[in-house]
Amino acid sequence: MSATIAATSARPQALAGQFKKLLILASVTLLAACSTIPNGKGPPPVVTADPMDGMHRVALLLPVTGPDADVGQAIANATALALTDTKVTNIRMITYDTGTGVAAATKRAIADGNKLILGPLRGNDVVEVAAQTKPAGVPIISFSNDIGVAGQNVFLLGHLPNQSIERVVRYAQSQGYNRFAGIVSSNVYGQRAQSNMTVAVRAAGGTLVAIQESNGTAASADAAARRLVQLGGIDAILIADSGRAAIATVPALRRNGLRTAKILGTDLWNIDGTLASNAPMYGAWFASVSDTLFTQYAAKYRARFGKAPLRLSSLGYDSVLLVARVARDWRPGTRFPVGQLTDPQGFIGVDGAFRFNANGLTDRMLEVQEIEAGKFVTISPAPTQFAK
Repeated sequence: MSATIAATSARPQALAGQFKKLLILASVTLLAACSTIPNGKGPPPVVTADPMDGMHRVALLLPVTGPDADVGQAIANATALALTDTKVTNIRMITYDTGTGVAAATKRAIADGNKLILGPLRGNDVVEVAAQTKPAGVPIISFSNDIGVAGQNVFLLGHLPNQSIERVVRYAQSQGYNRFAGIVSSNVYGQRAQSNMTVAVRAAGGTLVAIQESNGTAASADAAARRLVQLGGIDAILIADSGRAAIATVPALRRNGLRTAKILGTDLWNIDGTLASNAPMYGAWFASVSDTLFTQYAAKYRARFGKAPLRLSSLGYDSVLLVARVARDWRPGTRFPVGQLTDPQGFIGVDGAFRFNANGLTDRMLEVQEIEAGKFVTISPAPTQFAK
C-alpha cells in the first residue's frame, strides 16, 4: 500500500475509490480459512498453536471491562469490522481483556501461540506486556502514544503529539505568526509538549515567548493568562491539552487581554466534537490526521454496531489493514516479520498514510484544521508523500 495516496485533497468520488482500494489491497492475496471475531465477553478460548492450519494468530489486548471499556470495545469492534471488510480469512484474532489484569491477559495470549500483540491501550500497560513478550520474541503494536515505551519491538500506532505540535506551529509561522506562547497540561503529556513546542518553534524560525502550565480549570487558566499577558507581543498561543481544557482556557486568555492571539491546538482536539459548538474556539487551528476516510469508516461502523465510533477506534481498523498487508509474506506458525513494519513507503489506512521507524515511533501525514461553527475545516491538506 503506497503512502503516496492522498487522503485529503482528492474529490469525494476519488476518496471513496481509495477506501475501496484499501480493502482490496489488504485482502487480495490472503488464504481461505476461519477468523475469530473479538466479542469482549468472557474469557477467550484457549488456542492450540498449529502452523499447519494456515492461520496467523494475533492477540488483541484491550480493556473491554473496567473504566476504559468503552474505548477498548470500540477498538475491538473496529478490528472486527476490518476483518469483515477486507475478507481476511487467514488471521485468527482473539481479544484478551486487560481490564481484569494485564499480566494475566498477556500470559494467556503468549500461551495460546499468538505471534503478534495488538495493544494494549495505555503506555504503562505496554511496559507490563513487554516484560513477557520480549523473552517470547513476540512484537507489540500498541495503540498508545507514550513515546517512552517505544523501541525494542514495541511500535506505537497512536498519534504522537510532537508531530501535531510541529505541524501546526510550522503552518502558523508560514502564515505570519512568529511570536509563540504555550499553555500545557500539568502532567506528563504537558511536560513532553513543552519540549516538543520548544523544538518546533525553533525549527520554524519563530520566537518562543513563554510556556505556562495549567490544570485545565478556569482559575488555573486565568492565572496562566495573566502571566502571559504581562510578557506582551504574543502572536499565537498553543494549548497542549484536551478540548475541554481549551474551552476553559480560551475565554481566560481573551478576558485577560490576549484578544487577538491566534489559538493553536494539538490532535487531542480532533476527538472532541464539542469544540465545534463553542463560539470562543472558532478560528482556532490544530493539526491532526485527516477525517475524510474516517467519515466513510464511521458510516460503516454505525451500520454494523448501531452507534457512532469513538475517534480512536480507527486505530483498530488500521491495525488490521497493516497486519493483512504484512500477512502476504508471513508464513503461518513463524515469527512475525518485524522488518516489514519499517518499509519506508509506509502504509495507508483510515487515518491516512503512516510509517514506522526503527525506534518504534510513527510518522504520519497531518493536515491543519480550523474550528468553525459546527465543523472542522481543512485549511492545509496533508502532504501526499513522506519526506525522504
